Amino acid sequence: MPKMKTKSSAKKRFKVTATGKVIGGQAGKRHGMIKRTRKFIRNARGTTELSAPDSKIVKGFMPYDR
Repeated sequence: MPKMKTKSSAKKRFKVTATGKVIGGQAGKRHGMIKRTRKFIRNARGTTELSAPDSKIVKGFMPYDR
């Protein structure tokens, strides 16, 4: 069997931690900032842990990532 290929888009956007959790960028910050509260913008900085169903999908794109 040949090796499975990792999706290039997934390896650029997500990272798998040592415990197997998937880390990704916070959603909802691309446009429409004027209607968002300052609290939302402040809390949405940086990265966040993906939910379990989303993590399962992303891990399918990255077969050899832990």
